[in-house]
Amino acid sequence: MAVNVAGSGADLDLLASRARTGRARPWAWIGRSRWVTAGLIIFAVFVFLALFGSTLAPYDPSALGAQVLAPPSAAHLLGTTQTGQDVLSQLLVGAGPTLEIGFLAGVVATALSVIVGVSAGYFAGSGGELLSLLSNVFLVIPGLPLLIVLTSYVPRASDWVIAIVLAVVGWAWGARVLRAQTLALRQQDFVQAAKAAGESDLRIIFFEILPNEVAIVATSFVYTVIGAISFYVALCFLGIGNISTWTWGTMLYYAESNQAITSGAWWWYVPPGIAVALILLALVMLNFGIDEFINPRLRAAGITRRELRAASRQQGITPVLKNQPGAVRAAAAGADTLTSVRKTR
Repeated sequence: MAVNVAGSGADLDLLASRARTGRARPWAWIGRSRWVTAGLIIFAVFVFLALFGSTLAPYDPSALGAQVLAPPSAAHLLGTTQTGQDVLSQLLVGAGPTLEIGFLAGVVATALSVIVGVSAGYFAGSGGELLSLLSNVFLVIPGLPLLIVLTSYVPRASDWVIAIVLAVVGWAWGARVLRAQTLALRQQDFVQAAKAAGESDLRIIFFEILPNEVAIVATSFVYTVIGAISFYVALCFLGIGNISTWTWGTMLYYAESNQAITSGAWWWYVPPGIAVALILLALVMLNFGIDEFINPRLRAAGITRRELRAASRQQGITPVLKNQPGAVRAAAAGADTLTSVRKTR
């Protein structure tokens, strides 16, 4: 015979705490999400290729060969181009500049968004309004056309210049979100208490406000890197960037210029396209994981039915979800949405 007992918040907290044992540790958190694990593996592979791609390349990517438009073979694993250049070597060598410029642009854009967004939200008056207006102006300007105009004035620019240009068109969204969050945080009691204690504005910003915005800053960085890689590949594909350096966008530019699609040379343009798609997918997966690891509410909502049942068996309690995905989300908010059945002999 079984006795039905309505699950209380304490029961739920007990199950959740046992199911989440070790979740706050990064290595335990990584293994609990298959999406994050897959994204981290893909990202690590591309970082390895970016660091050692030039060493691993079997040929000089610019060297001409006798085998023209040769399909994949043992000698050329990804085939050759119209001039006999090895596609695999170009793909490996092009990983470094593509990821380097993407991350440089992400760092610069994130720094700009933090400086402008937090300052606009924390400091009242005309200064904050001007910073807010500045971010709004850049927010409504089309990114790719502005990028094309700015890049046209800096031909053969270095990686740092290209990264700064990419950051100029990518910082406004993060600044807007950070301003809204800072406006809400500056009215909180802990910020007012710090002001009453005589703390300086800089200390309040860096030690009271920014720690509560880590998730937003991390998300802004990841999405800025995604946008920077996408825009950089698009610029190189259009022939506006520095096409003398091998990147994935440069590969697509030469493939399109030499009519690889009409020639049926799929091995020329498909590998760089897949590489761009995979690195962007890996960054999106990692962004989901960053949100879950930093936000305690999302960590609680991430408890699976298997974890709850495993923890409940140790306590002799069987949880029954009333609404399957919604019940766990409501449980994270502290709602009593589980019905527990006490096992009796």
